[in-house]
Amino acid sequence: MNAELPPSTNAPVTEAELQAFVDGQLPPARKLDIESYLATRPAEALRLEAYRAQKRGLHALFDPVLNEPLPQRLRASARPRIASQTPWYLQRLVAGLAIAVVSGAAGWGLRGGLPTSGTGDSAQLAAVTATPGAVTRASTNEFTQRAAVAHAVYSPDARRAVEIDAANEDQLVAWLSKRMGAPMKPPHLQAQGYTLEGGRLLPGGQGPVAQFMYRNEGGNKLTLYVSNDVGDIGSAGGWSPAVRAEPTNDTAAFRFAQEGAINVFYWVDGPFGYALSSDADRSVLARVSTEVYRQLGVSR
Repeated sequence: MNAELPPSTNAPVTEAELQAFVDGQLPPARKLDIESYLATRPAEALRLEAYRAQKRGLHALFDPVLNEPLPQRLRASARPRIASQTPWYLQRLVAGLAIAVVSGAAGWGLRGGLPTSGTGDSAQLAAVTATPGAVTRASTNEFTQRAAVAHAVYSPDARRAVEIDAANEDQLVAWLSKRMGAPMKPPHLQAQGYTLEGGRLLPGGQGPVAQFMYRNEGGNKLTLYVSNDVGDIGSAGGWSPAVRAEPTNDTAAFRFAQEGAINVFYWVDGPFGYALSSDADRSVLARVSTEVYRQLGVSR
């Protein structure tokens, strides 16, 4: 079969061809040229392998979503609608009655929903965490998606997983604190089985984001994502970004989301949002999140 391949071109290798090589989009003959090129350039070969690792991470994150069956409500909405046999004037009458009923019920509900004496921030938090003593499963939002994508992209990178490693933690803390406008000291999680690898600065929705990366003895990664853009978290979680979410138990302050194969525990603490991402079991991540939350509170 090799004899049937077109001859090698020996043309200069371009960055576009290297990217096409990673994506498996090159003709067979040119693929051989690139392989020969990389065989003498180990640094380039490692760079392309990092790109492949990023692709695998993104596939692990989003393939389960792509393969999900179409929700029944969408299937139903795609079916042709049967024309209503009800006269238009009766439809309007029914709609008006429905609006009146809903408006009255909403007004009565608000009567009991106003703040009363003795209702503090912790009580408000307990109200939005529907099951006392348990982590609430919240709708996914831009914050958790960005945290999960950052974890999936950088965790597999063997060479550039972090910008500043843990051996230079003082430098890392000073740099991220300056860029984030607040102290950014990473929690120490050795007691939970995770060692700090380092951190990096990332773009967020409306500003910079700090990411700290940890690894356990089995090589599994865990990332802590810190953002001062918490508007999208508040809309999904029901929190006020000005309030530290004091838990009434070990996990009451946290919300849980799942982005593909990545589990995410996230919470609001003053002006910052925190997300802990990993493919670890949910119970493990809950335990680590509790310790991160505790250390962040002690450091204030």
